[in-house]
Amino acid sequence: MDRAQKAESIETLKGVFNDAGAVVVTHNLGLTVAEMEDLRGRLRTAGGAFKVVKNRLALKALEVEEGSAYHGLFKGPVGIAYAPDPATAAKVSTEFAKGNDRFVIVGGFMGQTVVDPKGVETLSKLPSLDEIRASLLGLLNAPATKIAAVVQAPAAQLARVFNAYATKEAA
Repeated sequence: MDRAQKAESIETLKGVFNDAGAVVVTHNLGLTVAEMEDLRGRLRTAGGAFKVVKNRLALKALEVEEGSAYHGLFKGPVGIAYAPDPATAAKVSTEFAKGNDRFVIVGGFMGQTVVDPKGVETLSKLPSLDEIRASLLGLLNAPATKIAAVVQAPAAQLARVFNAYATKEAA
């Protein structure tokens, strides 16, 4: 890689780190091309992506000082899984790691917060942004449904009374 390519790669990584809700750092030594494509496909379906990165370029993109917590993450053959939703990359990566012992989660980070593998696993158990939105909409719609049922109840009772009188007089 020449300097221009390195500078372009650093700028690309800066954009990835700024736009991602969370970044999961993994070791992917020994994965086959088919396994990598499977992982990328799963992440793409969920709205994320996976990228193999050079450690030094990733650290330059993060603009961190020597000896920071980020330096412990970027050692060895590293790949990053990322998505705009903080839980998505963690969920897909954790699920993939359960089925593949050559794929190891090293840790991750959300903004300035660096987490260990247990933190990534905890993050994977959280509901996604879409799930949270759906539950909030359900909570907001429930009172409206109850109000509609209460308002309709007297009219339904009147209809039953009129029907009872009509059937009584007809008999």
